[in-house]
Amino acid sequence: MSCCVCQKPKTTLVCGVCQQDVCKSCTVFTEPDQFSFLLKKPEHLNHSAFCSTCYTEKISPEVAKYEATMETAKNILVFEISQGKETRLIKRKEAKLVVEECPDRDETMLRLAFQAAEKGFNAIIDVDIKSKKVKEGKYQHTMYSGTAIPANVTDNKLVKDRSIWSDPN
Repeated sequence: MSCCVCQKPKTTLVCGVCQQDVCKSCTVFTEPDQFSFLLKKPEHLNHSAFCSTCYTEKISPEVAKYEATMETAKNILVFEISQGKETRLIKRKEAKLVVEECPDRDETMLRLAFQAAEKGFNAIIDVDIKSKKVKEGKYQHTMYSGTAIPANVTDNKLVKDRSIWSDPN
């Protein structure tokens, strides 16, 4: 039992991809909730300890792709359900995106945007976020759930008359 990277005999961990023994100093760790916005997480991303070779070859590209999608999601156009006048010319062909039981309204919106960005869209329309109070014993907190329709919005599909805008992005 020696480390697959440095060949030292003191190994305490196992790589999540290649299942070889790795010492703590050669292990690359990831946070357990690092890929929490992914709907379908690949099996090799469920582990949190990797040897440097597997991390460089398999995990690092996934992290870069995830972070790029997250940046795209942060810059996505959002149109609430009350903004029907602005979005009336946009087609609603895609299936609704759904997020259930989120602890924060902004996180619910970001999860919807992430799903749309992952599918290659640049906007979410008809965003409807609802809150529900949950009581646990004497304590109570709010859980949010939301729906949205992903869409590709171009400038010629948006209404330019600013006199009817009640809540522009």
